[in-house]
Amino acid sequence: MKKFVIMTVAVILTAICADAQVGRRFYVDAGWQFNGTVSNSFSDNASGWGGYVEGGYYVLPRVAVGAFASFNTNNEYFPKQTYDTGDGTSVTTDMYHSLYQVPFGATLRYRFAWKKVQPYVEAKLGANYAREYELYSTFGARDSQWGFYVSPEAGVVFHPFNKSNLGLQLSAYYSYATNRSKAFGIDGLNNLGFKVGLSF
Repeated sequence: MKKFVIMTVAVILTAICADAQVGRRFYVDAGWQFNGTVSNSFSDNASGWGGYVEGGYYVLPRVAVGAFASFNTNNEYFPKQTYDTGDGTSVTTDMYHSLYQVPFGATLRYRFAWKKVQPYVEAKLGANYAREYELYSTFGARDSQWGFYVSPEAGVVFHPFNKSNLGLQLSAYYSYATNRSKAFGIDGLNNLGFKVGLSF
């Protein structure tokens, strides 16, 4: 019985070590996301209020399919000025615009190498939920909508350890979503950004 237990433990440890080799078939990436909006008059400031998680499975040694989800918030401050409220009155106040986005969907990744350093390109397709806030000192307005989301991405994953799939991910992306808001004059959302995170 003792020999059986020792052999079982040895087999399990061998399987774990074999599975932990760099380049295994599945991956999970998660981390921090910096996002800037492009051609957007509502809120065009870049912001580091974002994060992401994604995972996939390599159906071929270099080609993986998977899923992703992320979020980011872009805020812009407008100094105090006088605004016409539309009913013959006006108000003098400062104002904040806040744009919150949550894209999610499917991924297709191609890695150029199956080694410690793995540069890759990736395409993402899915949906984008967006909510906009216009906040004054005493009142505010908001709108929300859904849109179709597409994003190309290029990056690299570095695995420094021989016996572990733990690594560092760096990437840059562009995204476009078809979200539209008549209330705030938004006709599509363009984003540029980069991501820094861990890969498992």
